[in-house]
Amino acid sequence: MSQNRPESSLDKQSFRGAKIAIVQAQWNGFITSRLTKGAVETLRKYDIPDSDITVYEVPGAVELTFAGNQLIEHGAADAIIVFGCVVRGDTPHFDYVCQSVTQGVTELNTLSDIPVIFGVLTVENEQQAIDRVGGPAGHKGVEAAETALQMIAFTRSLD
Repeated sequence: MSQNRPESSLDKQSFRGAKIAIVQAQWNGFITSRLTKGAVETLRKYDIPDSDITVYEVPGAVELTFAGNQLIEHGAADAIIVFGCVVRGDTPHFDYVCQSVTQGVTELNTLSDIPVIFGVLTVENEQQAIDRVGGPAGHKGVEAAETALQMIAFTRSLD
């Protein structure tokens, strides 16, 4: 699969001192923990110290937006990354969960001055999820971390 992702040209000065919050769903934790690990390693690569990275856990994907909203209200971060993994099953539950978390994150981004990065995998099966945490489809945790830094830089450029 060809990736058309642009090259990252992150200037470390544009996000120096930034605080990043990561909210990880416990459901499908064998995937979400790998998303978080990739994000944390990437943030460290860009000189974000561990003291400026906070990881929170919630039960599932639907709870990600509540946690994101609480972090926004408490001014806990310059960017928030939410990680979840929803695997399609035999019932419409997949559709409801995906719609809920997508609308919730969109609303947080619309109403807040803090970017909330959507790192929720919505996949047909476990293999597709595994492919997206360091496999042939890239590493969505790494991409989310880089996106968070780009959005912090963008927000600061407006000041």
